Amino acid sequence: MRRVTLFLNGSPKNGKVVAVYGTLSDLLSVASNKLGIKATSVYNGKGGLIDDIALIRDDDVLFVCEGEPFIDPQTDSKLPEGLSGSHTDWLTLNVGGRYFTTTRSTLVNKEPDSMLAHMFKDKGVWGNKQDHRGAFLIDRSPEYFEPILNYLRHGQLIVNDGINLLGVLEEARFFGIDSLIEHLEVAIKNSQPPEDHSPISRKEFVRFLLATPTKSELRCQGLNFSGADLSRLDLRYINFKMANLSRCNLAHANLCCANLERADLSGSVLDCANLQGVKMLCSNAEGASLKLCNFEDPSGLKANLEGANLKGVDMEGSQMTGINLRVATLKNAKLKNCNLRGATLAGTDLENCDLSGCDLQEANLRGSNVKGAIFEEMLTPLHMSQSLHGKLICRWNCDKDQMKPTPKLLAGLILLILCVVGCSGQHWSYGLRPGGKRNAENVIDSFQEIAKEVDQPVEPKCCGCIVHQSHSPLRDLKAALESLIEEETGQRKI
Repeated sequence: MRRVTLFLNGSPKNGKVVAVYGTLSDLLSVASNKLGIKATSVYNGKGGLIDDIALIRDDDVLFVCEGEPFIDPQTDSKLPEGLSGSHTDWLTLNVGGRYFTTTRSTLVNKEPDSMLAHMFKDKGVWGNKQDHRGAFLIDRSPEYFEPILNYLRHGQLIVNDGINLLGVLEEARFFGIDSLIEHLEVAIKNSQPPEDHSPISRKEFVRFLLATPTKSELRCQGLNFSGADLSRLDLRYINFKMANLSRCNLAHANLCCANLERADLSGSVLDCANLQGVKMLCSNAEGASLKLCNFEDPSGLKANLEGANLKGVDMEGSQMTGINLRVATLKNAKLKNCNLRGATLAGTDLENCDLSGCDLQEANLRGSNVKGAIFEEMLTPLHMSQSLHGKLICRWNCDKDQMKPTPKLLAGLILLILCVVGCSGQHWSYGLRPGGKRNAENVIDSFQEIAKEVDQPVEPKCCGCIVHQSHSPLRDLKAALESLIEEETGQRKI
């Protein structure tokens, strides 16, 4: 068995004695393990390349390298004092436990202002630490350092597959290699896929729903569903906060307890949708259609639309018992035949809103703006504990000239008919009082009393409606009674 001493290429120190056996490949494998490098070739002391294991003799001194040319250690050690800082010196770097062999000029010439250039420009100036093999210690990642060293060698950015460009960029910034930083930033930008802002289609969203477990929370914040057809889908408890749902078709969809806070629902169709317990705080639903929607939850969970923009929405026939519409904007909205019993409308803008046929019993309208609002054909009386802001303009279905008769007027008409019938009879006892006198004075007195009662002004009852009346029908009735009395008096005197 032969023994040899192995040294790193160009270094007469820190040799390793190993046994020679097998083939040359076995020797290179042993040298790699002993010296911590990737050995590719072996030279003898005179620089001769050994390509056969049989050429090695016992006690030979061999120099192992990683593919670089042979460096005579004796010549390197005898360099003049003035050439000690030559840029042609070979260096071995121990970067994170991995060895790299390069020249001083490679580290200095390409980027003279970098950290590596300052470290190896002059020997001993930087005070670099060396390991037992004489390699300079650098505590960085070897994976990311290799592309940097190759760039300093030939000026091209070449990164192997599986290496993250962001890691190489951080190493380049650490060593201060400015020209490489620009290349890396461009390469990272080009490697990223282009941002896709196209709306999510119904097919994509259904696939997303099917892939999500039923017990998992589905988060769709900020996603773009603009113009998508999401009708008749089960969208319960989904978080659509800040999502773009403009011009979406959500008809007959189940949005029970969904979060639509600050979502854009402008121009969307939500007809017949289930919106029990929905959260639509500060959402934008301007111009949307919400006909026959159900906001009423039997369990008592109330829908919250506080601060929502509902300008011009059509919510005709919707069930909104107990809904919270505080400080919402419902200008020019259509709420015909809606159930708003117990709804919170405090501070709501109801200007020019159509509320005809609505049930507003126990609704809170404190501070709301109802200027120009329509309250025609109310199903129940309007009970408001607080004053209304603005003017209630009521429309009456009946003719303004035909008013409902008062109870006194009805009584007078009935009494008038009885008197006329009694006076036209042939019986001489036409007095209105039992046992009265047989003359017309008693009858005239009765008619005059009726006329006085009719003429008494009836105190008007306060209401929020403005009614214009050209003339009072009571005055016409009074005149008719007076003329009838005069005619009867004249006939009796004759």
